[in-house]
Amino acid sequence: LDFLRSHNKLLEAQRLEQRTNFDIEMMVELGYCSGIENYSRFFADRAPGDTPYTLQDFFPDNSLTILDESHVTLPQIQGMYNGDRARKETLVEHGFRLPSAMDNRPLKYDEFFKAQKQIIFTTATPSHRELELTKGVVVEQIIRPTGLLDPEVDIRETRGQIDDLVGEIRYRAKRRERVLVTTLTKRMAEDLTEYLTGLNIQVRYLHSDIATLERVQILRDLRLGEFDVLVGINLLREGLDLPEVSLVAVLDADKEGFLRSKTSLLQVAGRAARNIEGLVILYGDKITEAMQNLVDTTKQRRKFQSEFNKKHGITPKTIYKSVDEILISTAVADSIRHVDEVYVPRYDKDHLPETEKQMILIELRKAMLESAENLEFEKAAKIRDEIDEFEKDLGIAVS
Repeated sequence: LDFLRSHNKLLEAQRLEQRTNFDIEMMVELGYCSGIENYSRFFADRAPGDTPYTLQDFFPDNSLTILDESHVTLPQIQGMYNGDRARKETLVEHGFRLPSAMDNRPLKYDEFFKAQKQIIFTTATPSHRELELTKGVVVEQIIRPTGLLDPEVDIRETRGQIDDLVGEIRYRAKRRERVLVTTLTKRMAEDLTEYLTGLNIQVRYLHSDIATLERVQILRDLRLGEFDVLVGINLLREGLDLPEVSLVAVLDADKEGFLRSKTSLLQVAGRAARNIEGLVILYGDKITEAMQNLVDTTKQRRKFQSEFNKKHGITPKTIYKSVDEILISTAVADSIRHVDEVYVPRYDKDHLPETEKQMILIELRKAMLESAENLEFEKAAKIRDEIDEFEKDLGIAVS
């Protein structure tokens, strides 16, 4: 407080003093408060800057940590501390948090690894981080339990690429298989989606503005055959298990950059590796280093996989899931339906002054009428119940 006042930040000092006194009163009376991150360092008896306690501290000495998709996870771990620090510095500066709140934080990058007993990184495309941490000790899993081979890679010229793509899509749609198409720009993805729609092709566009749960629902609809083609930019790389997809088409594959790097092309190609008819088409007028790397890597893996299958009498097969299995595995998508229609905010009436209760009551009545006019009767009924509670609390006669 003295620091804020000495720098003429009187509003910030007042805000922090009120907030802290309120939190202390809450902790004395109830045993907790909403701003507990301000005080966790003191309760844990830690000095400023000390490593915070985490769940990892309670694991036994022989515990094993597995970092899946580590080429994505490691940068996230590295960025967590910096992101948290930047956010809290702003809050502290404006009197919303005590400086001690910055010690209630994620682990730093080096602290995370000191906390691990044993660790395995799993990724199809290891970055320099994994290679440095493992000192080059890498085990490649090339053989799949299904016996499936890596998809074939076909390089085609860009001239007439859309017509060629349409032909491939129609061929796959007749076989009840799905197609993923990656583009370089949002505009191109939108135009391609519109063009394919005009040809009576069942297509959807997956973009960065789509929420996570809605993204799951779109992917589920693709697997269930609600549409045949999914167009995207950088959203079709890791973490998609889509055995129904037999074709991945990469437009402008020869345009070098992050979206067409060695890592990205290997990840994109992997989306077609769950289907026995898997094919990757790279549209480009020249062969870049990343494209050649994909061709060479795939050819080498296919040779090894084919020899292994022949030696052990394995017949490759696609693992198709039933409709019920797909619905169960993507059940989280169901939670986005009708959420907005039935959500009504709840208020803690015991801690509200009477004037504020009356203002909330007026707003609730407006919201109830608006919901009824929009034919959202379930939402209107829930708001009505909340109004009844407020009227009873204020001693207003309920007719």
